[in-house]
Amino acid sequence: MKTTTMSAAALAAALSLAVPAVAQVDGQVIYGSDGRIDLYQTENAKLRALADSTVALMEASAVKAEGDIAKLATEPYGPGNGLCKDEPFYDQVTAAFCSGSLVAPDIIMTAGHCVTSDSSCADTKFVFGFSVKEKDKMPLTAPTKEVYGCKKLLGREQVDNGADWALIQLDHPVAGHAPLKLNLTGVIESKTPILVIGHPAGLPTKIAGGAEVRDASQEGYFVTNLDTYGGNSGSAVFNARSGLIEGILVRGENDYVYRGACRVSNVCAADACRGEDVTKISSVADKLPGIQHRDRVAELGPTFASLMQSIGAASESRP
Repeated sequence: MKTTTMSAAALAAALSLAVPAVAQVDGQVIYGSDGRIDLYQTENAKLRALADSTVALMEASAVKAEGDIAKLATEPYGPGNGLCKDEPFYDQVTAAFCSGSLVAPDIIMTAGHCVTSDSSCADTKFVFGFSVKEKDKMPLTAPTKEVYGCKKLLGREQVDNGADWALIQLDHPVAGHAPLKLNLTGVIESKTPILVIGHPAGLPTKIAGGAEVRDASQEGYFVTNLDTYGGNSGSAVFNARSGLIEGILVRGENDYVYRGACRVSNVCAADACRGEDVTKISSVADKLPGIQHRDRVAELGPTFASLMQSIGAASESRP
């Protein structure tokens, strides 16, 4: 992930233009200022609703159900990655290897390189609610009812310079989480403000904004300046105005660079470096079984401008 420096005044100005700050995925970077925040840092109901329907992909062996509670095999983020102690979220834990989103009552959408075969699907657990809901309280367990298995790999595609997606049918319908809505118009334009929610570097849920589409002309994907890391792969990328899913985060820049003997996040200007690639939702939407166009294109509201204020205020106050 890459990060570019931005003053508090510049960040406030960006937020006033309704461009939320977002988090990213596999092999990514920070562009501009690091706007990632934890779930507890926003009270915005729309953001929380989007986050509520995102999911962490974990190795099945790392999730041990004991009655109503599943223990998660977590690792320390900072020490485990050789990071400098001032790196954001240094003291948090990691557990996810990819991210995903609920797009039908029993279907998860993620990146194709996250689930490559029927056997890898069978070896994956899909965990809702892997997030920091209270400051400094790490999610070391999850309710067993929030853990789902793979029933079937419905389809996937993985093109190095193109679309990268997978659809998984879960072992039973999801309770308590609403399927997210998709932009099925097939239209995405450069400069569209976007945000991402997922598990950068395997961390608990992060929300990040202040990003936009840099190039929408590519076949099967568009290029952005989202802030993402490995672990964000498969994250849903949302239109910051409508709240609809525009794509799936799949590729990007290197996450870290060395600063002496330890590592820090790679930082790029908002319009620099290679950018982060997002599979267009139009590349996968027609593969979704039983999804009616009229049901999936409904708007969540007139604008998501209030999300930016929520994200910006929280990221400014983040320790």
